[in-house]
Amino acid sequence: MSRTIWHFRFCNPIFVNITAIILSGAIAPASFPQETPNLTTDPSQRRTLSPVTSVNQLSDIQPTDWAFQALQSLVERYGCLEGYRDRRFQGNRTLTRYEFAAGLNTCLNRVIELLNNTTVNFATRGDLALIQRLQEEFTAELATIGGQVLTLESRTAELKANQVSTTTQLSGEVIFVIGDTFGDRASDNIVGGLNVDESDDPTQVYFGYRARLNFDTSFTGRDLLRTRLEAKEFPRLRDDRLNNSLMVRTSIDGDTDGFELNKLFYRFPIANGRAEVFIGVKGLDLDDAISPVRSSGSGAASRFGRYNPTSFRGPEGTGIGMRYAFSDQFQMNIAYLASDGDGPDARAGRGIFNSSYSALAHFLFEPSDRLSFGIEYNHRYFRNGDVNVTGGTGSFIANRPFGNRATTSENLGLQINWKVFDHFELGGWLGLTWAYQKRDGDLDATVLNWGVTLAFPDVIREGDLGGIVVGMPPKVVDHDIQDLEDRDTSIHLEAFYRFKINDNIGVIPGFFIVTNPNHNSKNETNWVGTFRTQFRF
Repeated sequence: MSRTIWHFRFCNPIFVNITAIILSGAIAPASFPQETPNLTTDPSQRRTLSPVTSVNQLSDIQPTDWAFQALQSLVERYGCLEGYRDRRFQGNRTLTRYEFAAGLNTCLNRVIELLNNTTVNFATRGDLALIQRLQEEFTAELATIGGQVLTLESRTAELKANQVSTTTQLSGEVIFVIGDTFGDRASDNIVGGLNVDESDDPTQVYFGYRARLNFDTSFTGRDLLRTRLEAKEFPRLRDDRLNNSLMVRTSIDGDTDGFELNKLFYRFPIANGRAEVFIGVKGLDLDDAISPVRSSGSGAASRFGRYNPTSFRGPEGTGIGMRYAFSDQFQMNIAYLASDGDGPDARAGRGIFNSSYSALAHFLFEPSDRLSFGIEYNHRYFRNGDVNVTGGTGSFIANRPFGNRATTSENLGLQINWKVFDHFELGGWLGLTWAYQKRDGDLDATVLNWGVTLAFPDVIREGDLGGIVVGMPPKVVDHDIQDLEDRDTSIHLEAFYRFKINDNIGVIPGFFIVTNPNHNSKNETNWVGTFRTQFRF
């Protein structure tokens, strides 16, 4: 009997030679990976196939058969079996039913994974009907190789429950936060913040919230149009009436006037899927911080503790960018982003080229699934009245080294994360900023910040995350006007733990301490405590 060989190329890209040898009415075991590693996914597990001896199961599948063409359409839509460089399934020979079922099983597992991911591909009801027909036709073969057989009814019910149309999927998040701060108001600042009277513990216990609704729309199965609505109500602890320091800002703060548009961007693949182009008018960023504590909802409790603020905070929201993967280990992000508050404004000094903007190039390198590096460069311009050099963190001088006058900055950042053990990750960042004020004296300033993160994923149960952050918020270490250099050093100490109640609910107690707020030893240490409850749907 003949020997049959079938080749697939998966996303890593690694060529997997799947050989089914039919000897004496039996097929030798073969294996298919469900999904191979890349910069953001874990290595897949391979499934071993057991022999098939039924004569009926060995009837061939012709390239002209409906099943063959049905699988081909699923492959082209979802990329679940990347057989060739142009990402199309181009088989042109007869296959055994067993070979075909093995490929079908791999493709079905990939489609199910994408269905469960709210940020990527979507299955239409037509696709679900096609999947059900394929499953029914190859029930015996799928059962033999351990394939998971799902009915159309369950898939359709899930689709109806999670999609507002056949192309749009709705997801949401609601966060409740109880918090308070302890310690006297920071009363001594050089410039950039108010010098206020001392006040013993000026804050009261507060109860805030944030609600988000994401509408994710796909037209081709490989693109994404995201529309996000957000409503929130939180105290601004940085206000001079409260703590009078940018260093006590929590990961979520501020308020909205009811639900407001928070994000509106479109992304689509090019270069045979190796690159993605992003176009946005609201809330667009290409920030790829590799910190495991970066989430504002379930990560670090503080604004500073999430990631390097001089690399990943700046004028943004409106513009265009691209992610390009040179390989599974090396990725580059480039973008030009203007402030989304000024982008739609046609007045002089506004618009997308004359307002505040960021021009960035970020590089990510992952030599293994346990080690990641990043290097970031940003050139930024802040127009008069809109200066925010350190993203609203650090000292008031670091955030506005020359007051609210037009400022440019060159920013260099380094980051690393090492998964030392299954339940322990060590990471951190270093950020350097060179700021320039070219009017009224041609002034320069240098700003430094750093952070070290310790993460403890899945310690008590899967889905949990513990985190510790130690760092120095942005500090002016050199200034042409020597009196404007930060005289002392603040240290940021933080700890939190996310308890996963179930797939939809988590609670996250956390606190952080800031010594010498505003890099001034005359100010008393501030303690900030938060207790978040997160609901996802």
